[in-house]
This record gives sequence, structure tokens and C-alpha cells, in this order.
Amino acid sequence: MTEYIIPIVIVALLVIIISYLKIVPQATEYVIERLGKYNKTWGAGLHFLIPIIDRIAKKVTLKEQVLDSPPQPVITKDNVTMRIDTVVYFKVFDAKLFTYGAVNPISALENLAATTLRNIVGELELDDTLTSRDTINGKMTDILDSATDQWGIKVNRVELKNIIPPTEIQNAMEKQMKAERDRRETLLEAEGHRAAVITRAEGDKQAMILAAEGERDARIARAEGEAKAIYLAKKAEADGLAALREAGADAAVLELKKFEALVAMSNGTASKIIIPTDAVEMTKANVIFSETAGLGDVTSPAAKVEEPAKADPCCE
Repeated sequence: MTEYIIPIVIVALLVIIISYLKIVPQATEYVIERLGKYNKTWGAGLHFLIPIIDRIAKKVTLKEQVLDSPPQPVITKDNVTMRIDTVVYFKVFDAKLFTYGAVNPISALENLAATTLRNIVGELELDDTLTSRDTINGKMTDILDSATDQWGIKVNRVELKNIIPPTEIQNAMEKQMKAERDRRETLLEAEGHRAAVITRAEGDKQAMILAAEGERDARIARAEGEAKAIYLAKKAEADGLAALREAGADAAVLELKKFEALVAMSNGTASKIIIPTDAVEMTKANVIFSETAGLGDVTSPAAKVEEPAKADPCCE
């Protein structure tokens, strides 16, 4: 019988020893107390707990946690009561402070978030509350993070999940939204009409400018053509006179050319013809010469008309 007692005792001791071997998981810490007093904090790994003397006071997770608060009534600066619910993201950075800093750190954090939200929203009006989510989130994060340091809690961020105003406020907001949309629609229509009118006017203006430029270019082209024609005519005439001079034409030929020019001028539609002085003098000289020499009088005398013979009354 005695020979069985020793193995039994050894097995019992091994069982007890094994039962006091503790494995701490990753991202978890155990707070250990020895004889009722804080002793150490175990990190991830294998640890041995001394029986009777040591005990595990608290198991703390180091993962980020989410505290979802239910909707709570909040009064704004302009005395509008609305319901707002928040979401707080936090994690424990010190297991000892989290264990001994507050009786229930999670409940304390939830109540602190509620009171902080009331204080911040109480300083804002309804419109500012609805449009200042980022401002409220930032202020709550800073306040909660600073206040929870003594609890071993790190507040990463705070988000307002829902803002629920009263029913009558919602109806008024919907009417305001509809009126704003109608106003924007009217403005857009007016802007479109104005843009269309401006575009049409610009098009008409460009068309008139192009037409005027075309007319101007046409007149310039016609004027240049006429000027070139006149230039070519004068040049041809000058070339003809130069050719006559080079050919040794005498004054008689030149005078003949002048008479031809006068004949060409008389064939036009002009009501008045200005004759050069030398042409007049030349004509006078020719007339005087003809009268003196008896030349040029080519007009035959008028024929004599024979009168019928009168009857002699005495012979009848």
C-alpha cells in the first residue's frame, strides 16, 4: 500500500503544478496580485502562478475596442432637443491602470462620452450641429483621450453615428431643402438662358464682323484691280508713245494721235469735253491756212432752181 502512495503524491503534485502553469495569449495581459497586492503584469507567453500566494486579478485585452453608445437626448444652444448616438474607438495601453484606475472603466468611459457630447453640442446651434460633425468628433476625441489616461485607456477616435432632430424640425428642413432646390433650378435655367442669349449675340456679332471684313476685302480687291487696269492702260499708252519716238515719228503723226484721242473722247458718255490748248491752236492754224490757200472749201454752190415760164396773156 505504501508503495502506491508515493506515485500518487507525485502525480497529484504534477497535476497541481501543471494547473498553475498559465499561457497568456497574444495581445493580452494578466494582472497578477501576490497576497492581495499588485505584483506584476504578465505579457504573452508561458508563466507559473504560485499556488495560494499569487492570483490573476484581471485579464486585459490590448486590442482596439468599440463602445457603441445608445441614442441620448441632447439640447442645442437654440433649445432644440435631438437624439445623438456616438461610437468610441479605444484600446488599453496599461493593464495595471485599467485594473486599478476605475471600478468599471468601460462604464466610466461611456458616461464621460455622454456628458462631453452634451457639453459640446450645448454650445452649438442646430445648423452648426448638423454641419460640424468633424469639429464635434475632434473635440470629443481630445477630451476623452486626455481624461482616460489615468484609466490606462487610449481613445483613438470618436464618431457621431446618428443625429435625429425632432419631427417638426425634420419637416421644416425638408421644406427648406425643396425650396433651395427650386431656387437652384431657377438659377440654372436663368444662367442657361443668359448663356444662350450671349452665345447667339456673339455669333451674330462675329457674322457681321466677317461680312464687313469680306465687303472690305472685296472693295480693296476691286480698287486694286481698277488701279492695276489704269496703270496697265497708261503704261501701254506710254509704251506706244515711246515706240513712236523710237521709230522717228514726226509732229504730224503725233498730231494725228491727238486727233484720234479726241475722237475716242467724243464717243464716251461725258457731257463735257475739255480740249487741250495746243489742239485748239492747231485747229485754228489749219483753218487760217485753208482759208488763205483756198483749200478746204469743198462745199459746192447751191444749184439754181429754174423758175417755170410764165404764160403770155396776149398770145392766148
